[in-house]
Amino acid sequence: MEEIIKKADVLIEALPYIRKFNKKILVIKYGGSILGEEKIRKLVLQDMVFLNFVGIKIVLVHGGGPSISERMRKDGKRTEFIDGMRVTDEETLVVVEDELKRLNSLIVEELNQFGAKAISLDGKNDEIIFVKKKKAKIDLGFVGEIIRINTEPILNNLNKGYITVILPMGKGQDNKAYNVNADEAASHIASALKAEKLILLTNVSGIMRNPDEANSLISTLSIQEANKLMLDRVIQEGMIPKVGACIFALEQGVKKTHIIDARMPHSLLLEIFTDKGVGTEIVK
Repeated sequence: MEEIIKKADVLIEALPYIRKFNKKILVIKYGGSILGEEKIRKLVLQDMVFLNFVGIKIVLVHGGGPSISERMRKDGKRTEFIDGMRVTDEETLVVVEDELKRLNSLIVEELNQFGAKAISLDGKNDEIIFVKKKKAKIDLGFVGEIIRINTEPILNNLNKGYITVILPMGKGQDNKAYNVNADEAASHIASALKAEKLILLTNVSGIMRNPDEANSLISTLSIQEANKLMLDRVIQEGMIPKVGACIFALEQGVKKTHIIDARMPHSLLLEIFTDKGVGTEIVK
């Protein structure tokens, strides 16, 4: 009986949050590094289905980096990164697009199996993500910098109750396809939609004051504090673009941003529907 009462307590704790976020838009970025782990992926997708069933509008933007790199390796192609960006020639672009489409189809299929209505949107072919060629110290090839988001196809599907799963490819000014960083895509989409939250699902607990100390997780940061931690190199390497994506979204009108560990069971629900949360939130 005690266990049943505890479950009821959890539901009661979630109630104000369910009411608060009903009909609001959440943009979730699901990193490629954890997409390939079936057990984790299915728990994460179940959480999204739950959110959808309680009336929250879900946009999912996914990556695919490790799958792309593995396919490149199998095809005997060299992978090169400059400042965290994949150098994308025409052959690499084909692999990027193929792998993102494969992962997108898998996610949509599994969401539908869990009882949700999910639909795939392609950033380029559905004319959602418009880009210009990204400039860098060397030519990155077909890598795009986002200049505009067309929200109409997204909103049309959200208003029909679909979980909208977006493949992060961009349409260039030359009408060609461009590879787009998924964190950047999620941040710009959340900004254009004026989303309630941007949530980045990763394979780390959040932002740590000291990576070697498990209890050094920072639960809440302001933009100013986050910028200082980057200057002090407390936030570094792969976390920098994620924090940058959060800051951009906040400055463009998104209310809250979160970086959470997808490996923790039901981390999405715990972050959104409990008083304490489980990851790092960055706020204005």
